[in-house]
Amino acid sequence: MTLAVKLSLGCIADDYTGASDLANTLTRCGLRTVQTIGVPRDDLALPEVDAVVVSLKSRSIEAGLAVARSRAAEKWLRGRGASHVLFKICSTFDSTDAGNIGPVMDALRADSGDTIVLVTPAFPQTGRTVYQGNLFVGSVPLNESPLKDHPLNPMHDSNLVRVLARQSRTKVGLVDLAVLSRGVDAVRARLADLASRGIGAAVVDAVFDPDLETIGKVALDHRVSVGASGIGLGLARALVTSGKARANAADAMSDAPVGGPAACLAGSCSQATLGQIANAERVMPVLHLDPDRVVAGKEEGLRALAWAKQRLEQGPVLIASSSTPDQVAALQARYGRDAAGHAIEQAMADIAEGLVRSGLRRLVVAGGETSGAVVDRLGIPGFLVGAEIAAGVPVLRAVGDKQGDMLLALKSGNFGGPEFFSDALKLMR
Repeated sequence: MTLAVKLSLGCIADDYTGASDLANTLTRCGLRTVQTIGVPRDDLALPEVDAVVVSLKSRSIEAGLAVARSRAAEKWLRGRGASHVLFKICSTFDSTDAGNIGPVMDALRADSGDTIVLVTPAFPQTGRTVYQGNLFVGSVPLNESPLKDHPLNPMHDSNLVRVLARQSRTKVGLVDLAVLSRGVDAVRARLADLASRGIGAAVVDAVFDPDLETIGKVALDHRVSVGASGIGLGLARALVTSGKARANAADAMSDAPVGGPAACLAGSCSQATLGQIANAERVMPVLHLDPDRVVAGKEEGLRALAWAKQRLEQGPVLIASSSTPDQVAALQARYGRDAAGHAIEQAMADIAEGLVRSGLRRLVVAGGETSGAVVDRLGIPGFLVGAEIAAGVPVLRAVGDKQGDMLLALKSGNFGGPEFFSDALKLMR
């Protein structure tokens, strides 16, 4: 069964938590939104929606594979009538000089026929701004912030024009704040000038929320854009303002409670998640996995699963593989970055699978890579987007899952307040 409606907006996200963040933003702007896991099957029954966010786990894989998966997602979205497709990336531009932002952007641009692509990870309400092409986290450049130390994609250059130029085959230009502040026509003129000089991508400054609305209006002139959830907000508002989409009831998700046991899994090593885990220890049992034992084999995951099953009848539990940056670096030095990361992700997926098989239907997952591994293992094809737990993190209700009703929250490591795990469980009834 295919979608019977013409999509107002198609989106491709390079990880699952980022997809949830974007889907949440679109929903708050009034678009009925479904997040799918991977490119949907044609026989997946979906409700009537305005936007679909196709979640890929492509941020840290080989660039050619990321390109192939992204192109397949774009083809599916175009086939459902999406005239504009947003390639959703992390608000900290997580990538290496090999990609994957540049290679995917180049491929989508070529397929779309666009001469130039707008690029911005800015989202001022979450503290991500771009000025003179430099990405700021709060008041400091990205390369001076704690977020520079991502375990897979460390970001030590805040100048996005330079970063993207090292990844892309096209020249990269800048639409600075002075141009943006003069409005839509000034931005269009600047883009036309850049394109006339053979520049195929333009990083766009954005410091204030209204900047996103200007960017969204201009982006709709094109078939592809690249950015974080902030540009999604701009696109959604532009679609509603132009009449191309109608602001529908934001919460299309059933309020029927799911009930039963609930658990939290934390794999992110961000400072935010580490603090959230510490706070959770005051209100629920918390088990910290031994990373060396995780890498050594399956026994540590089995121990964690048995530990959780003994406690779930008394209330929620949290299992964490999270470590400090120094501990992560030491583990990677012992076993290799890829081997260590893969072992931990798969251990968390093993635990999630075991919990769901035992009847668990409410699950909170912290960390983009961890969320991707868990959702892939569970085989859930898609989600309806519901109430917002924290900025960028909605409650998700499984669509088309063979296990029946299930509620999840997929959190990027840096998102959420100090009591995130408790806040999530309160909304996941």
